[in-house]
Amino acid sequence: MTHPGVPAETRPRKVTMYRNGSVYTAADPFATAMLVDDDTVAWVGSEQAATSIADSSMEVIDLRGALLAPGFVDSHMHLTETGIASDSLHLAGVRSARELLDAVALAAKALGTSGVVLGHGWDESVWYEKTLPTPEELDRAAGGRKVYLARVDAHSALASSALASAAGLDGLDGYDGSARVLRAAHAAARLVARQFPDSERRRYQELALREAAAHGYVALAEMAAPHICSVDDLRMSASWNSASWKEGSAGVPGILPYWGELATSAEHASAILEGLGVPVLGLAGDLNIDGSIGSRTAALSADYADAPGHRGSLYVSVDEAAGHIAACSALGTQAGFHVIGDAGLKTALDAFDVAASEVGEQRVRAAAHRLEHVEMADAGDLARLAKYSITVSAQPAFDATWGGAGKLYEQRLGARSVAMNPFASYYSTGVPVCFGSDSPVTPLRPWSSVRACLEHSNPDQRISARAAFLGHTRAGWRAGKERNPLMGQLVPGAPASFAVWEVEELMVQVADDRVQSWSTDPRARTPLLPALDSGSDPACLQTVREGQEIFASEILRS
Repeated sequence: MTHPGVPAETRPRKVTMYRNGSVYTAADPFATAMLVDDDTVAWVGSEQAATSIADSSMEVIDLRGALLAPGFVDSHMHLTETGIASDSLHLAGVRSARELLDAVALAAKALGTSGVVLGHGWDESVWYEKTLPTPEELDRAAGGRKVYLARVDAHSALASSALASAAGLDGLDGYDGSARVLRAAHAAARLVARQFPDSERRRYQELALREAAAHGYVALAEMAAPHICSVDDLRMSASWNSASWKEGSAGVPGILPYWGELATSAEHASAILEGLGVPVLGLAGDLNIDGSIGSRTAALSADYADAPGHRGSLYVSVDEAAGHIAACSALGTQAGFHVIGDAGLKTALDAFDVAASEVGEQRVRAAAHRLEHVEMADAGDLARLAKYSITVSAQPAFDATWGGAGKLYEQRLGARSVAMNPFASYYSTGVPVCFGSDSPVTPLRPWSSVRACLEHSNPDQRISARAAFLGHTRAGWRAGKERNPLMGQLVPGAPASFAVWEVEELMVQVADDRVQSWSTDPRARTPLLPALDSGSDPACLQTVREGQEIFASEILRS
């Protein structure tokens, strides 16, 4: 087992006793203490036993009632984009084109005479007036500078004339001369707007890593793809896993890297993997079959409710997707796609049927392929997902943000929106599920994501806090084909990757209103999780990855 950030031969052995709290562990549901020996959980147990074990050679941390639980895994995020969004113009709060233009003008003034005005998070579905600004208006507001403003879903953007010219958007699919860019035009505009020197790109990535560590994440699945970033960006992301990335620095969450590039054969897939120069978990992630609901690029089987005659976009055919799945299955590596609309999902599943007929169902199942998002799935889709053991990597905060009466999903889809993000159905039909944020689309807030599972806008699709927590922890490791079966648990012999949380109350929370929503009955022998019904998230006091502290609040040892 490696220790991030410090070479093993020079690292001093460290033993830490955590006590006087609550430990979320299957080994002992009443555990109040845990001993960490270097990078491994050595023991969990009672306060009385901790008193007999503790000695002067250990650092002893008094939890003072805090919860110690396995660290979170974000199963779908974008490292550089998260850093950019956190350090650029925040547009989630604007409610009209005028407010957006005012924000751009202020940002351009702060830039001085050079630089690109970058922004993220606008969502016209909540604007008072939904008309978007024109390129000329963006040009005037920015003083002629390049402007790139990503929509909240990151599947479309607003681009100034200066950026459109620099990116050569004329003639590209998704560019009609207006400020809004989609599809190929969006990818071209994004890549030109985000041409940073390596030092700046590393700074953005470190911002994202520190943010994740401060919210209890020990690992992040980086969903890189050619239309999002360069191979150099992927290599830099993967370099944070190196023990020598920066001498003497604090550690960071681990990176679980994916690269979303389409392969046509096993030989082509091997060439892609070899050419990357860094190991990846698969040719999966944001290899887009379709787009997003918000940008109306998700591929639907019926028209958008607010855009008659429009059914979104398919970027990959059944045959192309089948060739990719067969190629990856032959190599035993993960394939996968970004898929949101119901027509997009059926394209993917038809491709799995074709690939299975070519290389065999068992080989397809063994590769543990994955699909990202999968927001619209009917009973037949669920059966095929389970048949091929396809992991669904879902984002609960999507429903919390856009699900429910009057919100974006209902605007775009009408009555069909009620059946979206069927988490409970995935579990009941045996479809493997893991959870993430798609940051910067939704923030790195894992407990808010757990709460979103408990409070799904469709009561029939709610799941328990325990199921949601496991989907955000152990399931993330399984989705990445982690070889250590103890990863994501706090039991003796497991890697010491965990977070400490300041909590007001611990309870067992279930999704069914017909039964008692919490219980501390000892007979249940169920580890307790934070009460999330207050609307506020637990505060992270410490995050530890394989024995190395990667975040600590000032109050942890005070």
